[in-house]
Order: sequence, then structure tokens, then C-alpha cells
Amino acid sequence: MRIGWRPEDGADALLEREWLVANGLGGYATGTVAGVCTRRYHGLLVASLPGLGRTVMLSHLSDRVRLPSRRAVRLGAEESAVGLALHGAEHLQEFRLELGLPVWIFDVDGAVIEKRLVLTHGQNTVHLAYRLLDGEGPVRLNLRPGVHFRPHDAPVSGPLQKFRVLAAEGRYEITSDDPRFPPLRLLLRGRRAAFTFEEDRLAEVVYRVEASRGYDQQGDLHSPGFFRVDLDRGAPVTLVASTEPWETALAMPSDDALRAERARREGLLLRAPDVARKGPAAELVLAADAFVIEPAGRVQEATHARAEGDQPRTIIAGYHWFTDWGRDTMISLEGLTLATGQAREAGAILRAFARHVRDGLIPNLFPEGDAEGLYHTADATLWMFHAVDRYVATTGDRDTLRRLLPVMEDVVRHHLRGTRFGIGVDPKDGLLRQGEQGYQLTWMDAKVDGWVVTPRRGKAVEINALWYHALRILEAWLEEERGRDAARPISEAAERARTSFNRRFWYADGGYLYDVVDGEDGKDDAACRPNQIFAISLGHPVLDRSRWEPVVETVRARLLTPVGLRSLSRDHPDYKASYHGDLRTRDAAYHQGTVWSWLIGPYVDAWRKLHPDDGKTARALLDGLVAELGHACIGQISEVFDAEPPFTPRGCVAQAWGVAEVLRVLLETAEP
Repeated sequence: MRIGWRPEDGADALLEREWLVANGLGGYATGTVAGVCTRRYHGLLVASLPGLGRTVMLSHLSDRVRLPSRRAVRLGAEESAVGLALHGAEHLQEFRLELGLPVWIFDVDGAVIEKRLVLTHGQNTVHLAYRLLDGEGPVRLNLRPGVHFRPHDAPVSGPLQKFRVLAAEGRYEITSDDPRFPPLRLLLRGRRAAFTFEEDRLAEVVYRVEASRGYDQQGDLHSPGFFRVDLDRGAPVTLVASTEPWETALAMPSDDALRAERARREGLLLRAPDVARKGPAAELVLAADAFVIEPAGRVQEATHARAEGDQPRTIIAGYHWFTDWGRDTMISLEGLTLATGQAREAGAILRAFARHVRDGLIPNLFPEGDAEGLYHTADATLWMFHAVDRYVATTGDRDTLRRLLPVMEDVVRHHLRGTRFGIGVDPKDGLLRQGEQGYQLTWMDAKVDGWVVTPRRGKAVEINALWYHALRILEAWLEEERGRDAARPISEAAERARTSFNRRFWYADGGYLYDVVDGEDGKDDAACRPNQIFAISLGHPVLDRSRWEPVVETVRARLLTPVGLRSLSRDHPDYKASYHGDLRTRDAAYHQGTVWSWLIGPYVDAWRKLHPDDGKTARALLDGLVAELGHACIGQISEVFDAEPPFTPRGCVAQAWGVAEVLRVLLETAEP
């Protein structure tokens, strides 16, 4: 993917486009194409550290060149409290992703310089490589690191630690007076490489996106000095930065590290289906890789997994700030792993979550740096039935099914008799209800300062669609493994739920489905939301066939956009057209109109059930999101979008279920 740029395009064209590379541990490197840090999460090495979680270790690198003519130029833009300086950015000729890895090309008076970044997979190590492709050399390259060791979601305005530098044999370690943080180890490989100790305080660095989100926007960085090195054709230069021990960080020469990562990524494409080896599908296969990780610091989980012959694996819900969430994992699993030829990873993820089941629930999320999950979710566990069903259908792995079957039976037993957070079946009608004061249990889970924005307490439409789906899946498993008699009680519970669903959820006046029935005020909620689409889209649709067409048409007419489904129809008094502002303002809009990219998958599934022979139109429904691969975070799909044109991307710049669902549907609708 190539992004060209001209100075007349303006700074925003570079500042609004971001890139992201992940290391398989949850750590990452990310920034703007311009090289300016606009988010607290931007950094060239955001390490995933046991007990700490994701930690910004190398925030910034100012790279300057001095030509043989003695002219000195900065590569990329910079921003401080006095404003944005584009000097240097005008030399950017091209930004591109090669196998998902960022490459910048600069032309400074005929000196064409290439800059590449690669993270070593499974390590907290970054390699920044520079080459002189054309022009007179040598070019003197100066690299000044800027650091502020902090958790990646900590305010940028926090006080700087006291730093010191240890140097020995060309190796440098920046250490902090805060014992929580490991040293940042730096090594420059190149001709006539040296380090000059010249402390500097990079004052009032501006993070403009943080300002727009209502957070502290200015902070200082510390720089202990700068590297200098000669860059000539045939003499590349690489800066290595790592939190790993030296023997690990330097186990491979930088050229080998780049070749190894390219080979790994090429292997991802080779494991994927043929139709996913080129074009947007290939970009999404590479994007998907960022989310499948080995969780750092969860020692007990890793020990269990390895003892049982697994590698510990989980799914990051979104970059930059989400950890692994049960709901997002189960929704994303098919698109991120099964559709990409990574069935082994899928099985490991399912078995890992099964070990975490408590009182019939899987964790809603694992907090940053914590080994213990939080369980406040009514739907994540039901989505696990869907994920296991798709896994078994894809792989035929009956051994894993038999291993998980007792766990899934226990889940249903807990739901039938009632479990935490008011989650349980109403004995009067067989429908699943949920809700407890102070908790947000469905996927519409915004909460700020104790305010649950969309509590949806009662019997929610997608929860009951998922409940019926889970019962039918369990019924089939039990019948296959133990016979019809073993499956009969589950079959009866499913049929009762289906009958009650069609009696209670049909909103005749609107010609669509209630969002919640038997709410906490005893009323039914007729808000037109996308949750009703799951009554059709799931493998076992709970809604009577006669009502599919009006529901799909309602969703199309009132909720569908080029980049997903609105979370609430425009005619509702709580509708919000834009997702922006401080946390409270954003959360008020999060599920009150804001468009969600992942919902395009269920919508296409439902639409295809009505139009099974029209693959061309189904594929066209993805065009808007495929186009987003060249915007926002290059090669990724954003979490949400504004509800009105121009549908500005918002939220996480890279979201697992958005990537997963677009990729899944893209492959399912691909032309033979």
C-alpha cells in the first residue's frame, strides 16, 4: 500500500494517517506518517512487560541528515507548543507498507533515503534501518532519542523520571530512577557510529489527538544525547532499541531480523486461502496478525497451556488501548484465525478461555498487566458457542470439542438456573434476562463516572438470539456425542425460547424487533438498533422466516452506512451524529448513533440469507470499509465512525472485530 504526499497537500494529510506494527506480545510501534506523536500511545517501542502491561519506552526519534554540501535537514515534521513545523516533511516522497511493515522514502536534494521499521516477533525489540538509495554520500545521520518511561495510557503530562546512561563497547542503556521499568537498551550499527552525551529536555511536546479527546496534551521528553553515523550507498545503518537482555536483543543481525519478519509474514499469506494472497484480502490477513498474541505476564495461564501441549494465545481487541476481551475474541476468532489458516491458534485460544470459565461465564476482559479477568458480561460466553461451532466445522477437531463439551454444558446449566449479574433464564418464558445496577453487560457497554449509558437491563434482543443459537449448537453436539435422549432437554429449552422470542420481540407498529423487552421499568424498548440483525444472521436464526425481510429492510433503510451500521436510528431523541470530545461526550455517543465497522459482517450474513445468489451486491457492501485501508491507520480498520457523512473514523485505529468481519465476509463472497 502506497501513500504519496506533496507539500501542497498540507500537514493534515500526514498527521491524520497512522501506522501500526505489533510484536506478537501485545506490544507495538506506532505513529503518524509525518513522524509527529499526536497520541499518548505513539512510540517506536511500546513494550509489553509482565506486571506493567504496555509501556512506552522509546517515545520518539528525531532523525536529521547533513549532506556533503553541509546542508542539514530533519526527516519528517515536528510539533511543539509553538506550533507545527513541516521542515523536513516536504522531503517525504512516499510512505508505503511492505507486508504490513512501514517504509518511508525521502529525497533531500537528490539524496534518496529509505527508512524502515521492524519489530522482532515475540520480543520487545525494534530495528530502525536507513539506506542511501541514490545521491552523493556519505550523508551524516544524527538520531536523537526522546524517552519518558510510562504506561501507554498514562497522561503525557506526568513528571519525567531521572535518567542515566550506562555505556560499554558501543552499547547504551538508559535507566530510570523508577525501579518498575527495565533499561532501554540502544545500539547503533553502521560506519563511524558514535554517541554524543548531550542531555536535552524536549519541552512541551504537543499530542494534538489527546487534546481533542479531552486529555492532557503537552508533556516533556528526556534525551540523553544523540547518535551520529555515516550513511552511504552499500553501507546501511540500523538503530536497535530493546527492553530484552542484550543476548536476546542482538541474537540476530538487523538484516536477519528484517528477513525473518518478512519470511514470517509471507508465511501468513501462504497459510491463508488462495483468494487472500493478494489485494485487500491480503492486507487484511496481515492486519489480522497484529491481534493474535501471546499474553505477557500471565504465567499461570502460560504454564497450563504449555503443559497441555498448547502455546498460550489470546486476541487483543483493539489498538491502542484495549486488552483482550472475551466478547471481541469470540466474535473475531473466525475472521482472524480460521479464515486465515491459523486453526492451531484458534484452538489454543478457545481452550485458554475455557480454563477461565467461572460460574458459567468467560471473562469480559483482562485489565492491563493483570492476570485475573473481570466477568461482567452477558454475551461473551454465548459468543463462545458460536466460536467453538465455527472452529469444529472448519477443523473437524472433535477432540477439542469433547474436551470443551463439559464446560459448555456447565455454562448452560448456570444460565438456566441463574448466575452472576442477574444473568439467567426467566422460568415464565424461557428467555434470558440480564442486568444489575452499575454494570454494562451487553456489547453496548459505555460507562463513565458511574453512568451506564445504555444499560439495556431486561431481555435484550441479541442476547436471546445468541441464547437460542447456543442451545441449538449444544443440542447438536450432545446428539452427535451422546445420542438424542441426552440432547432432548436442551432441544426443549431452545424451542421454548424460540416461541417466546417470536411472541415477545416483534414490534408490529414498526415492523421490526424490540431492542429490549421486560425492561427494568417493565416496558419494552422500541429503539431501532442493529442488535436485531442477529436474530437472522446467526447460524440458527431465532426469528421466524416470514419476518426476515422487514427486519433487514428496516436495518438497511435506517442504520446502514458505507462503513457499517449505526448503533441507533436517526429519529431517536438520543441519537448522536458525531463521536468526538471528552470521555463523557464520546461515551454518550458511543452506542447512540455511532457507526460500528464490525456490524457489517452480521448485516451481510442476514442480507445473503435473503439474496443467496447475489454475491456481487454482498461484496459491494464492503467497499466503503475496504477503502478505509488507505486512510486513518494504513492497512487497518477503525473501530467506529461518525454517523453522518463524511463518516470520519474514530475510536481505536485498529479494531480486531472490524478487521475480522470484513476479512471473513470478503473471503466468503469472493468470486471463484
